[in-house]
Order: sequence, then C-alpha cells, then structure tokens
Amino acid sequence: MNKYESVVIIDPSVEEEKVKELSQRFTDLINHDGTVEKVEELGKKKLAYEVKKNKEGYYVVINFEANPSLIAELERNYRIIDEVIKFITVKAE
Repeated sequence: MNKYESVVIIDPSVEEEKVKELSQRFTDLINHDGTVEKVEELGKKKLAYEVKKNKEGYYVVINFEANPSLIAELERNYRIIDEVIKFITVKAE
C-alpha cells in the first residue's frame, strides 16, 4: 500500500453540514480499501483563479494509505459529485 494526499475543493455555496457529509463519504470510500490517516477541513479559502465561476472554495485535505487501484475509483467519485469543483490526488513520500 502507498501513502497518498488528496485535496478536494468544494463549491462555497454548499452548507457546512453538507461539506462534512461529503468528507465523511470520501473517508468511507477510502476506508473500504485503505486507511485514512488524517482529514483536515481547512475551511473557505480564496482560489488562485476562478473555477466554474467560483472565486472561493472549501478545502478538504485527506491523507491516507491505499492500493493504487483505489485512486481511480476515488477520482471517479470526485468527478460525479456536483459539489466538487476541483481535486488532486498525489502520492506522498
């Protein structure tokens, strides 16, 4: 298993309860085939450039350990959830 870090930016118009619900959904998905080490909800921050007509977004950082096959499924889920405006998953050293 490899260590990964995933940063997800969620639409700022979403309520905080929904943000917590989404981050729980992501951790449940990861825990199905891996281990979540840490979840940080960094709150609403200004974006470097406009993304889908948004100048701000809720940042959620998830550090986890999983098999490489999980990454494709995780990113597929990010793409189909409308509230997610941007994401990136990188292998941690």
